Amino acid sequence: MHNPGELQAKLTALSDAYAAQLPERLKILRQALADLPQTEWSERSFETFVRLVHGLIGSSRTFGFESLGDIARNLEEYLRPLAQSKAVLSRVQRDHILAAMDEMHQAMHLKDASLADQSGLIAIAQAGLEVAAPRRIFVVEDEHELAEELKVQLGYFGYDVSVFNTLEEFRHALQKSPDDVVVLMDITFPGDRLGGAQLMIDIQRGRDVPVPVVFLSAHDEFESRLEAARAGSIAYLCKPVNIGNLIDKLDTLTSNKPLEPYRVMIVDDSVALTAYHTVVLEQAGMVVKAVNNPFNVIDALLEFTPDLILIDLYMPECNGTDLAKVIRQLDAFVSIPIVFLSAESDLDKQLFAMGLGADDFLTKPIQPQHLISSVTSRIRRSLLLRSFMVRDSLTGLLNHTAIKDLLYGEVAGAVRQKKPLAFAMIDIDHFKKINDSHGHPAGDRVIKSLSRLLKQRLRSSDLVGRYGGEEFAVVLIDADRTTAMNVLDTIREDFSQLRHVADEKDFSVTFSCGIADVSQFPDAARLSDAADKALYKAKHAGRNRVMLADVQRANAGKAR
Repeated sequence: MHNPGELQAKLTALSDAYAAQLPERLKILRQALADLPQTEWSERSFETFVRLVHGLIGSSRTFGFESLGDIARNLEEYLRPLAQSKAVLSRVQRDHILAAMDEMHQAMHLKDASLADQSGLIAIAQAGLEVAAPRRIFVVEDEHELAEELKVQLGYFGYDVSVFNTLEEFRHALQKSPDDVVVLMDITFPGDRLGGAQLMIDIQRGRDVPVPVVFLSAHDEFESRLEAARAGSIAYLCKPVNIGNLIDKLDTLTSNKPLEPYRVMIVDDSVALTAYHTVVLEQAGMVVKAVNNPFNVIDALLEFTPDLILIDLYMPECNGTDLAKVIRQLDAFVSIPIVFLSAESDLDKQLFAMGLGADDFLTKPIQPQHLISSVTSRIRRSLLLRSFMVRDSLTGLLNHTAIKDLLYGEVAGAVRQKKPLAFAMIDIDHFKKINDSHGHPAGDRVIKSLSRLLKQRLRSSDLVGRYGGEEFAVVLIDADRTTAMNVLDTIREDFSQLRHVADEKDFSVTFSCGIADVSQFPDAARLSDAADKALYKAKHAGRNRVMLADVQRANAGKAR
């Protein structure tokens, strides 16, 4: 939980620092007016002056100087038709502007609004806390063969499964053990087409924490789905059950890994506003990267890989709309939400800006809870949509394109920051024989079991992808070749001990692995190629082993 007192102290310190800077900002503004040529029109000089006025609007109101913000807003509106006329300022016009600046000087001593209550407005966007996850599954299904098949399949993926063939048996068992359980229930039972859903509605009534339930059904009509939703369903799966989809749902429900905090990049030339918005978002559990010079954005993007980018609309040398167009031309960031955060209140200009690549427009000043809510909802929706594009449908791992793109970004960051990073290629041994001997469903279960083992054993910061078929790729962050070797060799040993079942017969499977790291292969293409060659060497040496890339051979090949 955040500390309101600590947050209040930070906000007050930022407000005091802003107040101390105001005399200098107004002095710069007066100098910009004095620098406007009096004999010829200078569009560049006038744009600079207008931008300085505009910068006062959002920042002054954010830090409680409402009167100053109102004066700056009125002055900006006065300047707009003058900018369009492209004529040298008359004496009357200069006097009007100077009078407005005198009013600003008086208003900088008037703090109309307080930040005192803002700490209480901030809600945590993500707790990011590790919690005990349910590992037991109650299967409630009157078809005995299907129930037992589900028990076998779920047990294969490490779940403790109990089967109940009647609703009464299930109700009695749940009363004894109501917690730490996920219910997998048929929606239809003999004599009652919606009996499963109706029982769950009754069970959920009065509970502070609903029992997580996944419904199975041979029916796919709206009425059944509606009753399932009313019963608190997490998912609704149609028979015959796709085990891969079911495991994905259960893995999501039972994962005990901490939530990854949302990552937000702020691009704004105002150091004061950047600091303010950073404090607000960080206090809500997010990780924030601040960039005050838009020319540094591309390098920062590659290193930080944000979930959302907040961009100021008016910045010197490179405005927000141009920056959004540049970002949208980077394939790796084409789907990242871009939100403009600006004091611009003209709706036409807001819509025009959004038409150039942004997803939303927030107007400064913005209340902390509104900023958090807007950012959170945008990121949640984006992550859901991106998961469909970058995730493999069978395993839920990153797909080939996604893991490859992320590898390039991680390697660039590791080299630049001089941090270790290792890349591993994994291939299931004799996979064609598995499919030929036990069938493709068994092969899919083997792939799924290895993907799940990799996700369980590797850190949340590591990247795991299905490279294609029975091949996997792993990016181990902050790990050298020796650490990667030890970790993956342990996973290899454990995987070889798993027993896989098909047609009431069990069998074991092994994998081979090749590893390379950035200390010897400092660019993504060479790193990937070296790991692939090490994998081939492991295969050639007899399989079921992990081997490191041979840097001498790689260098010799490059020399040839």
